[in-house]
Amino acid sequence: MSLRRSIVIKLTLAALMPFATSALALDFSDLAAEGEIKYLKVRPDPGAYSYESRVKITPASLDTGSVDIATCHRQLDPIRKVVIVFNVDRIQAIAVKSLDKMASAEVKDNQVVLTDVQRGASICIDLKSRALDRVSAGQYKLNAGPLMRRYFDGYLPMSAKLRVDWPENMLALERTSPAAKDGIEVVEGNDGVQLDMIFAGKMTAQIYLKQIE
Repeated sequence: MSLRRSIVIKLTLAALMPFATSALALDFSDLAAEGEIKYLKVRPDPGAYSYESRVKITPASLDTGSVDIATCHRQLDPIRKVVIVFNVDRIQAIAVKSLDKMASAEVKDNQVVLTDVQRGASICIDLKSRALDRVSAGQYKLNAGPLMRRYFDGYLPMSAKLRVDWPENMLALERTSPAAKDGIEVVEGNDGVQLDMIFAGKMTAQIYLKQIE
């Protein structure tokens, strides 16, 4: 199977990732099989692909569910074409803010099409999305994922930093799924929360919040 094939990336708040060529430097134990997820205390391939997102929740977001999201994909693997597909029922606006080491990045409806992506490429995309769900009165859930770094019929390690900001003392963290453990660090404050994750597999994260009266 050629590493120069096209691939489709489906996104809600975050991304699926293309095939990677760095697997040759990894041990078999670093990889995850289909249906498996491994949480890693230390990244076995530092400097490889990583994902970052920063979500801004405003008072209006609590009524509309709409949030602003700044995302960046860094140290991409080489591939001819990548189609990033956003959830058509949630996405409201897409804007490519920066790109490096790729021929082009074109927004088409609910997609961003990347062409001739070189090793180490990066792209940052700003979004507006109805990503905040009201669970009940004063309680909310933010979904991130699915996140993955696909390699043939399995998954390579990746790191993801998910940051959520809100006005001071507007919200409080109830819990995250997954919870803090090796490979998952959760840092919370009165104006936001951040998840730093190292894993291999298909990851979907949820952040549960409650409104402070």
